[in-house]
Amino acid sequence: MNSPILTVDAELEKLQRETFGYFLHETNPANGLVIDKTAENWPSSIAATGLGLACYPVAVERGFVSRAEAVQRTLTALRFFWNSPQGPELDATGYHGFYYHFLDMQSGRRARQSELSTVDSAFLLAGALTAGMYFGDDTPDEREIRNLADELYRRVDWQWAQDGGETVTHGWMPESGFLPYRWEGYDEALLLYTLGLGSPTHPLPESSYSAWTSTYKWEHRYGHDYLYAGPLFTHQLSHVWIDFRGIKDAYMGDKGIDYFENSRRATYVQQQYAIDNPLGFKDYGSCCWGITASEGPGPVTMKIDGIERRFFDYLGRGVPYGPDDGTLSPWALVASLPFAPEIVLDSIHHCIHQARLTEFNSYGFKASFNPSHPGLPGNPYGWWVSPWHYGINQGPIVLMIENHRTGLLWQLMRSCPYIALGLRRAGFSGGWL
Repeated sequence: MNSPILTVDAELEKLQRETFGYFLHETNPANGLVIDKTAENWPSSIAATGLGLACYPVAVERGFVSRAEAVQRTLTALRFFWNSPQGPELDATGYHGFYYHFLDMQSGRRARQSELSTVDSAFLLAGALTAGMYFGDDTPDEREIRNLADELYRRVDWQWAQDGGETVTHGWMPESGFLPYRWEGYDEALLLYTLGLGSPTHPLPESSYSAWTSTYKWEHRYGHDYLYAGPLFTHQLSHVWIDFRGIKDAYMGDKGIDYFENSRRATYVQQQYAIDNPLGFKDYGSCCWGITASEGPGPVTMKIDGIERRFFDYLGRGVPYGPDDGTLSPWALVASLPFAPEIVLDSIHHCIHQARLTEFNSYGFKASFNPSHPGLPGNPYGWWVSPWHYGINQGPIVLMIENHRTGLLWQLMRSCPYIALGLRRAGFSGGWL
């Protein structure tokens, strides 16, 4: 019996609801931590937890959970982060207001010898601030949400994370100190710098932002002039929270566009790359694209249709310079929905109905698939599909569908004084600012 054909809006809401199930069922109710990946004995990711916090308001508005349940889930997470140990010890949860990339799902302590991550902490803080903006009722619980979100944000020492330099470091390790890498080139650090500049306690200097933008690369590819970043997620994640339509910093003012238009162009570059398909991978086309940081079927080298192919595992795949091994990520399509619905909606429909990428899955789309790799014998698709879901993929699906439909996240964060101040200190003006 054929399933009834849904309207576009109903199909998007169904995908939202199924995807939100990840945060309902893959969260520890005792501490609010969200698992990074649905594999056995896997740790929590603070970025996934931050995305979960941002998803609860959407879930309340859509009727996926009650407001009371969302309040309790949010409070549990914020209380955990506020009360968990901060310090230089090897098994702390955080330090200087930042948090370790991976935390043990049960104890909440540092896991996998991970780094104290500046950008993942930014995603966590953005989720907390979203909760603080949404839960505005005059009740003890909702007042506590607002207070905790504010205190968590104020505690972060952004200047410490510069390690004496102009730009912000990627992170810090208790065993060896600051990582040798700094945020350079256009990427998801746009959110990090906005939050760091807006801090009322330990703000980044305005010079740190111009030092970062001085590392940008402007390119012309597939008929589009745009600010280059290879993986598609780098054009999306900051936009989950910040509405960049009509506001410009000095760099974009000089180019005559805003960051939203830049992401629209990057989305079209991705689609055109798949249409051109320079490496000849199977099934690439106008409705089958989306190259980003993702898991893949490797590491392995195989001969496919007479061509030796090298497949990678988890990697920051990108366009147009690669790496590209035929692995595509449907979540990255969905996260482009606000920028280019005219091409993304058809692609989502293709992934659901032609590629059947929501079948046999618990939480909507699986993380990634590769039609050029045969996968394990007997798999129901006939090609490789990731066996896992990842929290950092699930959140943008829920949130960017909502921004496309109602702009909820953008509206909430426009009213956040720290976001507005951070953008102004970065030199943004115009539009809603």
